[in-house]
Amino acid sequence: MASPPRIVRAAAIQIAPDFDRPDGTLERVCDAIDEAAAKGAQLAVFPETFVPYYPYFSFVLPPVLQGAPHLRLAERAVVVPGPVTQAVAERARHHGMVVVLGVNERDHGSLYNTQLVFDADGTLALKRRKITPTYHERMVWGQGDGAGLKVVDTAVGRVGALACWEHYNPLARYALMAQHEEIHCAQFPGSLVGPIFAEQMEVTIRHHALESGCFVVNATGWLSDEQIRSVTPDANLQKALRGGCHTAIVSPEGKHLAPPLTEGEGMVVADLDMALIAKRKRMMDSVGHYARPELLSLAINDRPAQTTVPMHLTQPLVQRSPDHDHHNDPAGQPAADDRAPVLRVAAG
Repeated sequence: MASPPRIVRAAAIQIAPDFDRPDGTLERVCDAIDEAAAKGAQLAVFPETFVPYYPYFSFVLPPVLQGAPHLRLAERAVVVPGPVTQAVAERARHHGMVVVLGVNERDHGSLYNTQLVFDADGTLALKRRKITPTYHERMVWGQGDGAGLKVVDTAVGRVGALACWEHYNPLARYALMAQHEEIHCAQFPGSLVGPIFAEQMEVTIRHHALESGCFVVNATGWLSDEQIRSVTPDANLQKALRGGCHTAIVSPEGKHLAPPLTEGEGMVVADLDMALIAKRKRMMDSVGHYARPELLSLAINDRPAQTTVPMHLTQPLVQRSPDHDHHNDPAGQPAADDRAPVLRVAAG
């Protein structure tokens, strides 16, 4: 007997952050989770670095004027684990919902663009950092590492996530595809660049759905006119903080499962028929029968970045013999690290 079809209801949430109150955005997240649960959602995806808010100031202010808003963002940033993750975990567990949330993560003196995946039991299943901040973002965030390029098993299926222009790094996308993601959660800031940003975003998420043979749930943020004016009083610069919203849910066949949301606040809700994944991959599995790993493969350094390494780990793996020729080593000391980087092949 054939197994019954598996349907997952997903919600892509487009709302504005709270610039004024330190805990205001977190309250908005919890309220939105409640609203999505009332609509029957089993998965909720929020925009990029939504808590406390995306650093819109960095796109329109010169570096010399960014000090105060950068420090304010750091003061309100999220420590993982901490009160914010605890509150979201409790909400996820209460509703039995998988929640994907973008945050500004503070790790001592640095900020990172971080994506958090909470499973339906409240467990933090994944914490990953954007591997390369884009353009103006490099003034705000540090770089992530390959340790976060992971797909995790959750109550709704195998979930992967990337932020914004990471989707223009085909090898980063392939790293998740090779781990057979079923639902890809994409996050963009919204209210940025202009209408062309939304147009590019749509092409990007639909292409990834087709290429990966997975569902894509994409969430973008939204700013009100009042919030835009608070970022900059310059009318010309305000134009750069409008448009760029395209909250959407796309099937493995590249089709929108509901009309995308490009203006205002709200959420896109759709049912994901997981049988569509097999339907797509029967014809084109880019990391399976359609792959050629003997010709093309991906090597990943998936070790977490470290600023210090214990001395005993820097010793060579092969001991030198007593009569070793030290012609090129006058001090008679081994090299600090003779090991080649550890690489993992993620193809097929």
